[in-house]
Amino acid sequence: MAHASDGHGLEFKLPDLGEGLTEAEIVRWMVEVGDVVVVDQPVVEVETAKAMVEVPCPYGGVVTARFGEEGTELPVGAPLLTVAVGETAGDRPAGGRPGTGVEAVGEPPGVDTGDPQAGQVRAEGARVEQDPADGTPAEGAGTEGAGTERAGAGARQAKAEGSGNVLVGYGTSGAPARRRRARPVPSASATAPSGRANGQVRAAEPVDGTVDGPVPVISPLVRRLARHNDLDLRELTGSGPEGLILRADVEYALRAAAAQVGRTTAPEGGPHPAASGRTPAPAASAPRSGGTRTPLKGVRGAVADKLSRSRREIPDATCWVDADATELMRARTAMNAAGGPRISLVALLARICTAALARFPELNSTVDTEAREVVQLDQVHLGFAAQTDRGLVVPVVRDAHARDAEALTAEFARLTEAARSGRLTPGEVTGGTFTLNNYGVFGVDGSTPIINHPEAAMLGVGRIVPKPWVHEGELAVRQVVQLSLTFDHRVCDGGTAGGFLRYVADCVEQPAVLLRTL
Repeated sequence: MAHASDGHGLEFKLPDLGEGLTEAEIVRWMVEVGDVVVVDQPVVEVETAKAMVEVPCPYGGVVTARFGEEGTELPVGAPLLTVAVGETAGDRPAGGRPGTGVEAVGEPPGVDTGDPQAGQVRAEGARVEQDPADGTPAEGAGTEGAGTERAGAGARQAKAEGSGNVLVGYGTSGAPARRRRARPVPSASATAPSGRANGQVRAAEPVDGTVDGPVPVISPLVRRLARHNDLDLRELTGSGPEGLILRADVEYALRAAAAQVGRTTAPEGGPHPAASGRTPAPAASAPRSGGTRTPLKGVRGAVADKLSRSRREIPDATCWVDADATELMRARTAMNAAGGPRISLVALLARICTAALARFPELNSTVDTEAREVVQLDQVHLGFAAQTDRGLVVPVVRDAHARDAEALTAEFARLTEAARSGRLTPGEVTGGTFTLNNYGVFGVDGSTPIINHPEAAMLGVGRIVPKPWVHEGELAVRQVVQLSLTFDHRVCDGGTAGGFLRYVADCVEQPAVLLRTL
């Protein structure tokens, strides 16, 4: 996404990275102001909710400005940098615009740096909401900063490939919006915790005569977080570009509200604060002395959101069975002894999964809640849970049903290495239709996993350990594994789920059963 800026270069905005991603965190800048870049040169590394991505710039020239420090979270469509196309490093002063001597780093587009007051207005001054009909300032708005238009006032939208999520555009947070008068933004030191420069969040002070207008929100995650906590987005001033409300803004407002509730005490003989009709924040949300707080963002935040959604939306059930895996382990040993690439155990389990899904295709489905339909999928894209330093990720093996054990082994190894190094692409962690969870690597026997929304089922595999087992009528020590299947009860009944799990167990106990499906 490259757009004309202010006559001094082209503004490159954070592009749509696909798969419904709406924001990303700057991990590492790969260029400095004054550097010369070529077309498609990576300029910044960002972390999305899915993976680490190097973002290439579609223009060549001199970098004249960067927007956002490392660690800053930006929404899709926010400015990343500006490039003076066709220039070289010698054509302009390092780190600034021609003839101004003004440092360009962090300088928003549309500000004439030749006028010191203009930069001050943009950094500290009043925001001006524009009338959607004619673009004129809202009634009562000040004139300072009037040349700054609210980006996307006409509801710019972009669709992620394969999804219906609106990535760019202002939402209404599910409540009637109102147009606010221009008001100065307080200084960072007065209202925000350290590190929240370039914008602050606070409850908007009442302004008489306010009328309806847009609420500057892009991310559906932000709207959902506010909605679930009964927070009115109209009363926040965003810290993003052009006052855009980010997830961090909502989280800060919630913490501030919790702290306020914690400090509030009823006067003697007076009503308790809860008597006003407002529900105090849960005690767990109030600040505590000591302890360590870890923001739920990036991969960990995405996992938290997805698991919470799964628990809310999917009526899941779990069934499990013990199986004698002795013959499966012997078969793997024989396959590897025959020469050629080694076959992994997870590849054999994946092969069993795809064979079982061919017999019970109801479990390779998803539920379209809006249409109230169960969508049975033709292809098996098999996800597998992988624990990394960045958190839990679920890489996806495309067309797993069309791969043999050798090809599955190679793909599992490639995706696992990419997961550990943080180099998975968004396309490699999305689009799964069924998940295989080998939690036996953690040394546990069983689990009731949470389904990877919007999939309909997950097969769990525990550790394989020697146990007493009745084999051919006699007690013997065998290699035993516990298998569990968690499934969405909307797509099938217990009979289907039990049949699937029993077939998997039969294949584990007698791998020759698989020969019937070849």
